[in-house]
Amino acid sequence: MKAVALTGIRKSAVVEVPEPRIERPDDVLVGIRHVGICGSDVHYFTTGRIGTQVATFPWIVGHEAVGVVEAVGPAVTRVKKGDPVAVEPAVSCNHCDQCQAGRQNTCRHIKFISVPTQLPGALQERIVMPQENCFVLKDAAALPDAAIGEPLSIAVYSIRRGPSPEGKTIAILGAGPIGLCTLLALKAGRPGPVYITDKIDGRLEAASHLAEVTTANPRTTDVVGAFLAAEPLGFDIVYECCGRQEALDQSLLLLKPGGTLVIVGIPEVDRISFDPSPFRQKDLTIAYVRRQNHCLQPALDLLESGQVDPKPLITHRLPLDQTPEAFDMVADYSDGVIKAMIDF
Repeated sequence: MKAVALTGIRKSAVVEVPEPRIERPDDVLVGIRHVGICGSDVHYFTTGRIGTQVATFPWIVGHEAVGVVEAVGPAVTRVKKGDPVAVEPAVSCNHCDQCQAGRQNTCRHIKFISVPTQLPGALQERIVMPQENCFVLKDAAALPDAAIGEPLSIAVYSIRRGPSPEGKTIAILGAGPIGLCTLLALKAGRPGPVYITDKIDGRLEAASHLAEVTTANPRTTDVVGAFLAAEPLGFDIVYECCGRQEALDQSLLLLKPGGTLVIVGIPEVDRISFDPSPFRQKDLTIAYVRRQNHCLQPALDLLESGQVDPKPLITHRLPLDQTPEAFDMVADYSDGVIKAMIDF
């Protein structure tokens, strides 16, 4: 069957790989229909690594996936052949101390599709997943957009990791797919004003179309000065969604005493730092997000109820054979791309 593999730094290709097979009683064979290109996929594409996770090429990435059940193992009761499903990419053991504490996202033995040495990604025509990783969509017509459920689940979890946003002053630093998903998830809960930044004006325009927001581009605006002029007491919550040191620095200055910084973005660098003075003087709290935990179904509910419309985020759709072009586009922030979706 066809797949797309990263074959080197900034290199990818359509390749032939063996068909996967059902081996365990709870296995589900999913025919992939749509996969979103994620920023973490692009990290492997541009640098070959995320922290200690180093790719050995060739390697198949992609984890924002939806498809249709093609076959099931004898113990499967959760789904049946023909069901449209969203795929939860993290396979947890359900037995370790973390899983027993309800923290499947920090499972001691977690295997995540697309992560080197763990499981190959979803940029292939079929994958096999445990039944608990398959979430049935209520409406098959939602399938083309439902891959947004995975990044939206990270946004939902990020909001849960901080204090309740109700009635709070909020800033989002970074208006890429995760930042915009965070905006959509916040607005679905009807909070107050939201301020958002990005270095790409087109993404700020997209944010303005999605919700009523105050925007600023740090390339042309003193973000801290502008936002604090509008909110002199500072912000209760800052969601850092771009993985940049300068955004982390801005966060500490924007937060009011007792505020919370929720770090969602994945830095490309090996080390980040904080100025201890505002951190200590303001008695701030940091919540660092590890993917998501039990939030895929709530995210799918937001999509299927119509509370969140993913269509404005999906700026490009390309067939599987053009996935290499999609990687270049997303890595270079070209052609106004926000989310590139691969359609099988």
